[in-house]
Parts: sequence; C-alpha cells; structure tokens
Amino acid sequence: MVANGDAEQGDLRRWCELRCEYRPERSERLGRCRVRRGSRMREEAFNDGDVAESDLVTRRGTFRAVAFRADGHEHMALVYGATDVREDVLVRVHSECMTGDIFGAMRCECGDQLDAALDRIVTEGGGILIYLRGHEGRGIGLVDKVRTHVLQDEEGLDTLDSATTLGLPVDVRDYSPAARILKHLGVTSVRLLSNNPDKIAALTARGIEVSARVPHLAPPNRHNIGYLTAKRDRLGHDLPQVDVFAADSPADR
Repeated sequence: MVANGDAEQGDLRRWCELRCEYRPERSERLGRCRVRRGSRMREEAFNDGDVAESDLVTRRGTFRAVAFRADGHEHMALVYGATDVREDVLVRVHSECMTGDIFGAMRCECGDQLDAALDRIVTEGGGILIYLRGHEGRGIGLVDKVRTHVLQDEEGLDTLDSATTLGLPVDVRDYSPAARILKHLGVTSVRLLSNNPDKIAALTARGIEVSARVPHLAPPNRHNIGYLTAKRDRLGHDLPQVDVFAADSPADR
C-alpha cells in the first residue's frame, strides 16, 4: 500500500479482513497436517530423488519445508501443523512472483497474498502453502513480464493487452505440480485460499477435491487497482474489493 494507505483505506481493510475470515460450512474441522520423516501415508507421486524435506524455522514459526522437482522446475510446499488430518486442509497454491513476493511491488497483490496466506495458516494451526516456480508473469517469465510493465506504464495497456501486444500468451501456468504435491503429502481434499476459478478447476481435474473456496482478498491500492480490475473483468477472478475501492476513492487518488 502507499505510505498513507492505512489512513486512506481503514474501512476497506476491515472489510477485506471480514471477507477473508469467511468460514465455509465444513470449516469447524480445520485441515491440519504434518509431513513426518519416514511416513508412508503419502502417495508416491514423485521419485525419491526429486523430493527433499527439512524443518524451516521462520518468523511465523517452524514449517516442514518439502522441495519438489517437476517438469523442469523446483517447487516448495510449506507444511504447518501437528495433526494428520488429510481432508479439508487449508491450502494456498501460490504462483511465483519475484517482483511482488520478494521486492514488495505494488502493481500486483502477490506479496500481500503470500504473507496473508502464511499468516492464515499459522492462525488456524495448520495448512499447506505450495509455492510454484515457473509461473512468473502467469508463465511468460521474468524478462517478458518486465517488458509488459513498460507497455503498461508508457501506453496504459492492462496486464492482458500488454502481453498479447508482445505476442505473448495471457496465462500458461500449469497447476498439475500442485496436485501431485498434494497427493504426495496424502491430502485428498482442500479448502483453497484463492479468488481464481482456474485453480479450482485444475486441482479438481487432477483428483484433488476442493471442498470450499476461501476468499483471499488483499486491499487494493492506486498502483494495482487497474491490474485487479482486469483480472476481475477479463479473467473471471472474484475480487469484490475492486468496487469497494472505486466507491471509496477520491477521483484524484
């Protein structure tokens, strides 16, 4: 958010927090899981040589970090919690975004969503965050993503048109590694932290039941409102905070 974002968007932030605290019907049974050393409860969706795991101590607590090699990329699952429930597990499938996740870029909400997902998992006491590599710029790569930023800044194109103008696809992300990872971890159904219907369809098609979609909204700012609007209007993402921001924003914000 911008420097004075807290003052500007206090009501919106509270609204988003309420949306993010939405509980589906089955939410009383929290999905918590842990990868155990030597456990054989999980499906062998990967060869042993393509998986490694260890404890990862973070500012939020200790996760089990499980690294996977698949389809030319290396992915990570952060598993939090101390029970062995395999159904209705709280899961975030997060696409790699160097500019947002690492550097805090404000033209997208990726970094905010990553932080919020980890916070939510820890607050609930269990869950899994899957970090998918090779998804930079919805799959076009870092260099081409930065080229689209030039068109967005200089010509006012949105996140889709700036890609197609360069002859690039709009979205070529592959979510099949996420399904394989969940199967490897023994998860059969998830409560998915997402606003993207494509993720639900992809997991379902690969044998992972999505028992509920949990809204995962980040408060907009003046730098990413165009990006969020394009995702809502042209990609079908469920982003109701876009209208709230527009209604509450002065014309010159």
